Amino acid sequence: MRKMYFTIVALLFTAIAFSQGTITGTIVDGDSGEFLPGANVVVKGTINGATTDFDGKYSLNVSQSSGTLVISYIGYKTKEISFTATGGKSDLGRTTLEADASALDEVIVTTYSLAIDRKTPVAVSTIKAAEIQTKLGSQEFPEILKSTPGVFVTRGGGGFGDASLRMRGFNSENVAVMINGIPVNDMENGVVYWSNWSGLSDVTSTVQVQRGLGASKLAVPSIGGTMNIVTKSTDAVKGGNVIMTTGNNGYTKYGFTLSTGMLENGWATTIAASKTSGQGFVDGTEFLGYSYFLNIAKKINDNHSLSLTAFGAPQTHGQRQNRLLIDDFRTSERGIKTNTDYGYKNGQFVSIEDNFYHKPKMILNHFWTISDKSNLTTSVYASFGTGGGGGFSGVNKFGKYNLNYRDDEFAPVNLDIIVDENKALGLAGSETILRASRNNHRWFGAISTYSTALTDNIELIGGVDIRSYKGEHFTELTDLLGGEFFIDNGDQNNPGNIARVGDKISYYDEGFTSWLGAFAQVEYSKDNLSAFVSLAASNTGYKRLDYFSYVNTDPERETDWINFFGYSGKGGANYNLDEKNNVFANIGYFERAPFNNAVFLNFRNDINAGAENQKIFSAELGYGFRTSELKLDLNVYRTQWNDRTETVSFQNQDGTFNSANVLGVNALHQGVELEAQYRPTDKLRLTGMISIGDWTWQNDVTGVKIFDDQQVEVDEVDIYIAGLKVGNSAQTTFALGGSYEVLESTTLRLDYNYAGNNYADYDPSARGLSAAGVQAWEMPAYGLFDVGLTHRFDFGGFKASLNANVYNLFNSEYITDARDSNGTASTALVYFGAGTTYTVGAKLNF
Repeated sequence: MRKMYFTIVALLFTAIAFSQGTITGTIVDGDSGEFLPGANVVVKGTINGATTDFDGKYSLNVSQSSGTLVISYIGYKTKEISFTATGGKSDLGRTTLEADASALDEVIVTTYSLAIDRKTPVAVSTIKAAEIQTKLGSQEFPEILKSTPGVFVTRGGGGFGDASLRMRGFNSENVAVMINGIPVNDMENGVVYWSNWSGLSDVTSTVQVQRGLGASKLAVPSIGGTMNIVTKSTDAVKGGNVIMTTGNNGYTKYGFTLSTGMLENGWATTIAASKTSGQGFVDGTEFLGYSYFLNIAKKINDNHSLSLTAFGAPQTHGQRQNRLLIDDFRTSERGIKTNTDYGYKNGQFVSIEDNFYHKPKMILNHFWTISDKSNLTTSVYASFGTGGGGGFSGVNKFGKYNLNYRDDEFAPVNLDIIVDENKALGLAGSETILRASRNNHRWFGAISTYSTALTDNIELIGGVDIRSYKGEHFTELTDLLGGEFFIDNGDQNNPGNIARVGDKISYYDEGFTSWLGAFAQVEYSKDNLSAFVSLAASNTGYKRLDYFSYVNTDPERETDWINFFGYSGKGGANYNLDEKNNVFANIGYFERAPFNNAVFLNFRNDINAGAENQKIFSAELGYGFRTSELKLDLNVYRTQWNDRTETVSFQNQDGTFNSANVLGVNALHQGVELEAQYRPTDKLRLTGMISIGDWTWQNDVTGVKIFDDQQVEVDEVDIYIAGLKVGNSAQTTFALGGSYEVLESTTLRLDYNYAGNNYADYDPSARGLSAAGVQAWEMPAYGLFDVGLTHRFDFGGFKASLNANVYNLFNSEYITDARDSNGTASTALVYFGAGTTYTVGAKLNF
């Protein structure tokens, strides 16, 4: 009995010795003040630890009376804080972690190089997952950047995924978009279709925008800037969530994310999926989209790890392709929602102009730590795209003024009338059909980057970038609209083809693109100075095979490879004047190959022998200021764009049409950008930015003589664009926002975005003598308010949150896109932006 008594006493003292107290606290982002769920909190020198919950809170039982906590989170600098625990609870309050972009090397290929604050000499803005998840709602993915300096985003015609992003006045063809450091711009034309990536917002950990030259080491950089979307990977902690969102016009979204975290055997898996549907704010833009994401990672040993990522977003949505006059929107009963590109057949909705696509992408990353000084990162990837966009062929019965098929000029098309007319034609076949312009592709690539420390202060980075792309382009007959067949003369090998649903008509060709690039960069960093010098070179090759425009025996149906050599050189330096102030500068020059459509003219194998590389020179100066409360960045830039790809059409002597290249079309983009964040208290965060640009065409191009294939002069071209403003991108933008934690679990947000100095778009080559000196129409400036609320709470033992957003709070009417005619508002063709919209969503974490 006495032995048992002593045993119990010993156990009690042991329990007391191993339970000195409980340490609690909260981990937040040092810039935004947002909570950091999943941060690791470990007692230094032990395996005793915990992770933060959805509210960034942790609770940890400790056995010693004092010690040190080591706090870490992927993408942030590790922090150590001391604690004292002598029984009971000890609350350490809020601990802030500072971003450390270099810590993300595990989840991205190092060819991109996320910019490091006060080190990388580029203009950069970073948007983190917390902001994306709370603010995005039903907006298009690039709209999360609308408060970023130099960035202008619109929804285009208003269809699901039809958003357009422009940076410093350059459209998406001239803005490099990457996912985990892998390029996604179309290899043939450089365009980015955001509907292909609609599900990325659920699994994005960081979006970084580098304006201007950027830190990318890929062989040829972009002109306007670079956007890299970093997805979740092995940084995901064990757990997951389910989401449910609803909004205006039938918007609904359901989804989940599930992560294993890093298991003891070195494996980690994250999966996510969602479904999104709705009617669309604009009439006739119904949509249905799915998204999926899978990451499987394996830490083989201390030197090797693999990461496989696969994602995609199959979708279909109605579109508004045709702009209307301002008076049209005023006249129509549907106002700014008016869309003339849809109708009804047998009582069922039919989108005449629709889009459907699926572009899955798979990336396999290998990380090899060769030594303490050297490492090798290799990524191989593949993408298989299928889909296209709808429209019509044959007799055009869809014009807004053709009241034979509409109740009024803005009403939906009555397709039943067209069906009856096609049936009445009998053996003559349909005279009007619906078709889809298909653009399928297969894309394979590899990027390998080697990095080694030459000295304690100098690092050498080099690598290769290989890409192979095959695009398949054809028209597919999708609906005979009541007829038995459609007679097509597009195929020279089968004139008078009796085509039925599913057949190829009009055109059918394949385009091949090859890319081989190499790059090298030397980086220096010591004390307050960091600098880099980078060189890159690439060869872009194009080839075309046309199945319809040439008979099978014609050797001209398949071209040889047409190659363009491009190169770049850039450098920059950052100097930290003291702990608060830093300055930077960068400069660069590069030549970029023209796109496919400038090499092969007239949608045929007509090779443009005069196609030239585009030539870009860029320089930038910047200043940064940092305190614990205020973050400020100021930069000025100048980008000179010479020999912009420009082609003109002309008529041959035999009556046929041709195109020719025009050199000497130059533009200057320059401006100043200011971005600031201010946190006067832990609960209040203020943000702001102002961007003032001056983007103009520099010179007229006159007296350009055009010759036909026989070297006979057939035309003389004059282009009058000197002093014209670059169109369809607001040259002055301003944003002011704030978030306030009204309660411990409730945050209120208010954002204001202004856009002005925005000119209608136009074709520079069409500005002839009659338009000389006529400035494009300037759209009215506008400002929009968005408001949001996030409330966090416990639900059945789980952490949950409610998130609500209202966009364009005051239902302001504004024009986002326009096509110029003669410099006046009355003749401009426009799209109006969306009125007031909203979303309310719930998220349950487990």
